[in-house]
Amino acid sequence: MARHQARKRFGQHFLVDTQLIHRLVRSIAPAPDDLMVEIGPGQGALTRPLLDAVEHLHAVELDRDLITLLERQISPQRLTVHAADALRFDFSTISDAPGTMRVVGNLPYNISTPLMFHLISQIGIIRDMHFMLQKEMVDRLVARPGCSDWGRLSVMIQYHCETDFLFTVPPEAFSPPPRVDSAIVRLTPHATLPHPVTDYTVFAGLVNQVFTQRRKAIRNGLKSYLSREEIEALDIDPGLRPDQLGLAEFATLANAAAARDTAEPSPSQGTST
Repeated sequence: MARHQARKRFGQHFLVDTQLIHRLVRSIAPAPDDLMVEIGPGQGALTRPLLDAVEHLHAVELDRDLITLLERQISPQRLTVHAADALRFDFSTISDAPGTMRVVGNLPYNISTPLMFHLISQIGIIRDMHFMLQKEMVDRLVARPGCSDWGRLSVMIQYHCETDFLFTVPPEAFSPPPRVDSAIVRLTPHATLPHPVTDYTVFAGLVNQVFTQRRKAIRNGLKSYLSREEIEALDIDPGLRPDQLGLAEFATLANAAAARDTAEPSPSQGTST
């Protein structure tokens, strides 16, 4: 079989360490009837071990040469390949059954953040996600308040999911080897949101805004949302930096900001004279 040349524009680094692949499959623990979706199956290094455990597998792949390779080697009765960009793919076209889809993938570093947010937008159908990512990103996903890795990504993903660091993957596990360590993370959507917000758009905007000034006190980053006095009224110190706030505090701030927006009349609601 001719070897597929990894394409830089797709961020391709193919997993070749068989022991590590089987360790990953054991961590996923697939059952025969699981609805499993692999993002970026590549040359099938993880695809085949998954097919040893599940009756059928869905895969989302953009590289047409790899799609052809996979379809030649694996029966369509076992593998359905969706020729699509995962960043734009509607995963509910596979199934819209709540909480059933198990997603796995060796994600290209250059699209991993937007891809996770894309999946989060479809969180209702997902049971869990196992991703191989740049270790630096996994550190941010599992970070806790008070450490340098705690930031917007940590808050937004942990709002929706429990995050678990599984194990580190060295560069030599790939071909070609990347210049950084990788790691495996498990994201499990919360059955019940631990800190629900009343307006998710306000929450997302507030978190994004405050972390653009992560070295400054939150009273500065939140000026367009809440005053110093309003922050103090929530029993939150306005002198804290964003990385010192936990998910609960961010939810509290967002809910207060949303309530204030609701209470304030819009310009079209001004009184007539």
